[in-house]
Amino acid sequence: MTVQDINFHKKNEISKLKNKMNYYLGLDIGSSSIKVALVETKTGKSLGVVQEPKEEMSMFAQKNGWAEQESNDWWLHICNAITKLKKEYNISKSQIKGIGISYQMHGLVLVDKQGNPLRKSIIWCDSRAVSIGNNAFKQIGEEKCANQLLNSPANFTASKIKWVKDNEPAIYKQIYKFMLPGDYIAYKFSNTINTTISGLSEGIFWDFKKDTIADFLLEYYGIDKSLVPDIVETFGIQSVVDKKGEAESGIAAGTPIYYRAGDQPNNALSLNVFNPREVAVTGGTSGVVYAVTDNLSVKESAKVNNFAHVNYKKGISTKIGKLLCVNGAGIQYRWLLNNLDVSSYEEMNNLAANIPIGSDGVCIIPFGNGAERMLNNKEIGTRIVNINLNNHHKGHLCRAALEGIAFSFYYGMEILKSDGINPKVIRAGNDNLFRSEIFSNTVATLIQQEIEIYNTTGAIGAARAANLHTGDFTSFGKTIMDNDHVMTFMPSKDKQPYLKAYKDWKKELEIILNTK
Repeated sequence: MTVQDINFHKKNEISKLKNKMNYYLGLDIGSSSIKVALVETKTGKSLGVVQEPKEEMSMFAQKNGWAEQESNDWWLHICNAITKLKKEYNISKSQIKGIGISYQMHGLVLVDKQGNPLRKSIIWCDSRAVSIGNNAFKQIGEEKCANQLLNSPANFTASKIKWVKDNEPAIYKQIYKFMLPGDYIAYKFSNTINTTISGLSEGIFWDFKKDTIADFLLEYYGIDKSLVPDIVETFGIQSVVDKKGEAESGIAAGTPIYYRAGDQPNNALSLNVFNPREVAVTGGTSGVVYAVTDNLSVKESAKVNNFAHVNYKKGISTKIGKLLCVNGAGIQYRWLLNNLDVSSYEEMNNLAANIPIGSDGVCIIPFGNGAERMLNNKEIGTRIVNINLNNHHKGHLCRAALEGIAFSFYYGMEILKSDGINPKVIRAGNDNLFRSEIFSNTVATLIQQEIEIYNTTGAIGAARAANLHTGDFTSFGKTIMDNDHVMTFMPSKDKQPYLKAYKDWKKELEIILNTK
């Protein structure tokens, strides 16, 4: 037998083996793109991930502060991605045994009795309903909102429905059900409309004190309770793909949808963060600190959001995800990349590595990406201070930016600490800011806690979560630990230089805040 014959035989055997394997499909519905992943049902190992479209999805902004997307565009890109994934990895529809869905949080999809969207989706970053939510917070009562909603109604989904009711009454009259983005995609697969407690809580529809739908908020806003979808468990058979869903998506009719969650709870799940004092962090364009607790006490409801985590179970398990967002994060470093005479993030990191802790006094306040909730919704912009034109150069700016973003994370963690969070485990994905040793070491040292880095994505996490309908969380966590761990950043033994730099940065921030 020739070498060519042997290779052909091996490829043929591998192909036969692959065709015997089964997979879960995971979707991650972002506002810029859709990611779709396949993982093996038995091992949880990722087969592959594809992204659609290649360019960022468009957003519609009829007015400043508005942001809308066509919900059917999400479905179109999902169907295209599934077709691409099946073809690229030679997978048949019969090999896909279940679906998990992660989606952009807080969006609003409104449908009529035929299930057709009545308008474009008002997505998470749309701020038209801010004043509606703020007024509700004051008039309902801050204490009642904190005790029962665990949040201000703010600019979340319930407030967006109220905006439609007030400004588009003809559309409001036609509403059969409202849905979150993930609910709508599940409906497109299955022709079944439902949602989860976790999803309702992110829209501020859940009364945690009574453990039921927040009737008092619906009554205040004048929203008909019949518009709320039926509730299903986060893990379990939520619905199944129907014939129309099969024809459009290429997923076999009868395939169960086993899981659904917003992107930040799903990111925590992807990092095996389920229990009190476990924290998931992300450092992309914006940054997020997501900490799990079982305590319903809320002290910072105006700065920190509190949602039912994926393993919250009515009357059984009170797991809350405290979400703190840092709008001005990676976007600051990207701005420097685009405006300094540098060719890559790697070059910037190398320049920053040659500068001492504290950047020789150069300080960057990185909040240039809109209003910051953790700063009481103040919009203070980016500030660069203490530059000496004789001594400082672009290396100082690179280091000061990484430190400034790290300091903003620590500032947020101090707020979480005042709200009862004392982390014992911190995990992050192996992307964006957490690839920077300076950034990660600065955060780890200030909080005096290891930061574990994992090579996973939201789509892979959603695919793996489809297997949690079995209830086997131990094997789920072991899959992540065995397959995804990349490295662990350890706190520096000498915290003092980092602490001094942080105090200098915080002093500059407080000067700005006191003048706003």
